[in-house]
Amino acid sequence: MPQAKLTDRFGRTVNYVRLSVTDRCDFRCVYCMAEDMTFLPRQQVLTLEEIARLARNFVALGTEKIRLTGGEPLVRKDILELVREVGTYGLRDFAMTTNGSQLPTMAEKLRKAGLHRLNISLDSLDSEKFRSITRTGNLQQVLDGIDAARDAGFRGIKLNTVVMKGRNDEEIPELIEFARKKQVDISFIEEMPLGEISEHDRGLALCTSEEVREIIRRRHELIPVAKDSGGPARYYQMPDSDVRVGFISPHSHNFCSTCNRVRVTVEGRLLLCLGNEHSVDLRRVLRGNPVTDDKLQQAIIDAMDLKPERHHFSSNGEVQILRFMNMTGG
Repeated sequence: MPQAKLTDRFGRTVNYVRLSVTDRCDFRCVYCMAEDMTFLPRQQVLTLEEIARLARNFVALGTEKIRLTGGEPLVRKDILELVREVGTYGLRDFAMTTNGSQLPTMAEKLRKAGLHRLNISLDSLDSEKFRSITRTGNLQQVLDGIDAARDAGFRGIKLNTVVMKGRNDEEIPELIEFARKKQVDISFIEEMPLGEISEHDRGLALCTSEEVREIIRRRHELIPVAKDSGGPARYYQMPDSDVRVGFISPHSHNFCSTCNRVRVTVEGRLLLCLGNEHSVDLRRVLRGNPVTDDKLQQAIIDAMDLKPERHHFSSNGEVQILRFMNMTGG
């Protein structure tokens, strides 16, 4: 029987898996995908049963945290069935990243199905700017979704904001006040060079985490939080609030030395690093004849040798990874 722990060549224990359940989305965010996207044919996409089997086998190998991602996971038909199934696996942390559009009707169902936490994307509090960044999104729908999530009583809710100079960087103070008012955490993310886009120049748009911190410090003291979240964000707190402010800095402060996570794309490719093309085709193993859990777990264990020591994102806007964020799973 394979080992019950995943360790890479650099001694890092991998206990966090992000599973993409769809490449489709009802938004077309400018930093995530092209306006006119071609989505995968259905037969190339893992079934919900295959995704659940992967999750179960990762748990057998010591995975403690699973995050369901997309595209937008809530546009996948029967997603609640998958949440109910994975919710029985005894995870320490079971989360989902969503754009929030479906939460007004689905938040309570998700929590009752066993989901612990939500990350909700929110890049602007201005409805016109929000539409411009998401191309198709309705801000009020997302704000209603945030309220529905709060009412549903999730263990944790965090807002995610991708900061772009000249687009939404002047909204940082307002977003902080919104998070404080709603009593939800918020993370500010440096845009990553994933996928070829023509909508804006990533090099010019890059707003570093240090620049964001300086803007916040004009109004609030930021005190580093010692507790490790198990993810890539570095967290701070304000003296007069329980809200945590996170910074995800793939350019200015890479978090590779403590990387404990891998990703599985909706096609079943196990990505060992967000910033590299190293991957293993788990769909081929899942659809092999015969496929056993031992065989699947051994393929996952063997893949750990491909996990690189670190990524090397440039900050000049050059694309280093051709796949879009919606293909990657966040």
